[in-house]
Amino acid sequence: MKRSAGILAWRRGADGLEVFLVHPGGPFWKNKDDGAWSIPKGEIGPDENPLRAALREFQEEIGQTIDGDFTPLDPVTISGGKVIEAWAVEHDLDASTIISNSFEIEWPPRSGKRQSFPEVDRAAWFPSPLALRKITPGQVPALVDIDPETN
Repeated sequence: MKRSAGILAWRRGADGLEVFLVHPGGPFWKNKDDGAWSIPKGEIGPDENPLRAALREFQEEIGQTIDGDFTPLDPVTISGGKVIEAWAVEHDLDASTIISNSFEIEWPPRSGKRQSFPEVDRAAWFPSPLALRKITPGQVPALVDIDPETN
């Protein structure tokens, strides 16, 4: 079973709770928006502490460290049986200043050419109701876990 760990940063906005989400980079996600955003997350390494993995992934995808009082959320199982362990934290950051790591794939497919893409191509703060539309469906329970009024 694959396991991922992530951080769900939130803040109090003018109109209520806002959450920080990232949009995956690369050609597959380029023209997708609703249902494509995610919390910053990634795979947990062998024998790695899940919270440490979440903090590492946040730094790799955002280019910033994050601190605060981390509250564990209920694990979420997504398609394929992958489990996402996440922590919520109240933290404000500038979404326009992210610097993501990159990955390399063969693109276009079967071309023999390799291209590099950012793992995250953008980030944004969303009010809870809009975040429910933007986030991948499998991660919706994490949002509801921190803001029950989104039901």
